[in-house]
Amino acid sequence: MSRPIAGPGPGVLLHNGSPVAPLLVADTAAARARGLLGTDGIDGALWLEPCPSVHMMGMRYPIDAATLAADGTVLDVRTLRPWVGMTPVRRGAKVTVEASAGFLASHGIGVGDRLAIGEAE
Repeated sequence: MSRPIAGPGPGVLLHNGSPVAPLLVADTAAARARGLLGTDGIDGALWLEPCPSVHMMGMRYPIDAATLAADGTVLDVRTLRPWVGMTPVRRGAKVTVEASAGFLASHGIGVGDRLAIGEAE
């Protein structure tokens, strides 16, 4: 069964304190296991916690993935293709943020930046 587009979420992704996009939060084991599998895209981003690494098995489209420390500091940013690859396991990694390919670069999100969960208005 296909879930055409995931999101938008009830939260907001904050980049260095500024809101950038709607945010879904996967904070249960079932939600983290499902992630973006079975979707054809995402409106905004998906916050997976705890989740130090993700893989692309079963994905239908490329995504951007940012690996974060517990305090939200971005440790790694990369674009992943469907069915191949995964994020590297990083020391101190606690969170992964997933979005459509090109999302992170288009918002200037890079290593050393801070991401956080904000409340939608």
